[in-house]
Amino acid sequence: MPFFTYKAINSDGELIKGIVEDIDETSVYDNVSSSGLHILKIQKSHSFADFYLKKIRSWGIKTSIVIEFASNLAVMLRAGLPLVTSISDIAMTTDNKRFRARLLEVKRNIELGSSFSSALSAHGDIFPEIFINLVSVGEETGRLDESLSEVAVHIQRMEDLKSVMIRALMYPVFALIGTMGALLFWLIYVLPKMTSLFTSMDVKLPALTQFLILASSFSQEHWYVYFAAPAVIYIFIVLLSRRESTKYYVDAVKLKIPVLKLLLFNKFLALFAEQLRILVTAGVTIDRSLDIMINVINNSVFKKALVDIKENILLGSRISESVKRHEDLFPNLVIRMISIGESTGNLNEQLNYLSEYYLKKLDDISQKMGKMIEPIIIMIIGSIFLIIILGLMAPIYDLISEIGKK
Repeated sequence: MPFFTYKAINSDGELIKGIVEDIDETSVYDNVSSSGLHILKIQKSHSFADFYLKKIRSWGIKTSIVIEFASNLAVMLRAGLPLVTSISDIAMTTDNKRFRARLLEVKRNIELGSSFSSALSAHGDIFPEIFINLVSVGEETGRLDESLSEVAVHIQRMEDLKSVMIRALMYPVFALIGTMGALLFWLIYVLPKMTSLFTSMDVKLPALTQFLILASSFSQEHWYVYFAAPAVIYIFIVLLSRRESTKYYVDAVKLKIPVLKLLLFNKFLALFAEQLRILVTAGVTIDRSLDIMINVINNSVFKKALVDIKENILLGSRISESVKRHEDLFPNLVIRMISIGESTGNLNEQLNYLSEYYLKKLDDISQKMGKMIEPIIIMIIGSIFLIIILGLMAPIYDLISEIGKK
């Protein structure tokens, strides 16, 4: 959602400036006015600035703080404390000043008549969409404490998933950086000393050696290219990923890269099972659950599959039958467990099993990633240095051969 800046006057006549995240200008006007402020001006921020505004506003508010808030609020509501009192107590005891200010804003909006979910929706940069949706369901069903407990578990699982992905990619990144560093050291510092010796020899240099000399000269004069090129490639891929016309193809290519494919497939399957589990447990309808998941999953291939699954369910198909239409994305285990869950009426338990299974599988992959990547890294490094050694040894061999003939 976009950000809007506003100027308003409170009941004491003081000028108030603020930033809110909302659907459109009308929603901003309604939400800010409902908090007792008289609107003077509302302006939508530039789309380019939305990303930075979101980062600045949420700076210092970690996900662990939101998880702790949900858990503590669930306990306090279960004990019979009023919602406003509970939020106020949590705000006063939190060490994070930014989060305290957000909670006090939520409390004020509730006191002015807003629902808890509506008050949270003004802070979508720190409270995920699924958090707000489950709170809304909890308000409707009268089981807000249960919804908050479930959402705390869910967000913690999503954090675990994120940690596993970071840990899995850490080794390949450091290995790549180390390889590039060693290559640059050879090209910039070692090879120039050798090439000065070769050029002084009265011998024809092989093509491989000439190539290494050119590469060494280029590296000395344009060393920054080795740093700029990966950045340019990364930016280019990001830009392609943001364009609707090319995003699908970029995501499809990612799912075909050998090691990355293993990570991404298990990640999306874990995310699919966990998101569907938490929403089904909260009592959200399947079509609404899929709508929320479509917005959460950032891979166009899986997103397109979820849209098709939703359409087939709305036409009367079972969930397992709709998922089976995409066997290239969802393995037999997922289809079988969903089918059993539908038949027995305990779909949430089957989805919980799938979520834990794929999270555990991802954790195992992250721990074994080093061993999986190591042969590839060794082959790359070995090939690079084999070329360098052959290029250095070839002219020496030719020189020795010429001396032997004389």
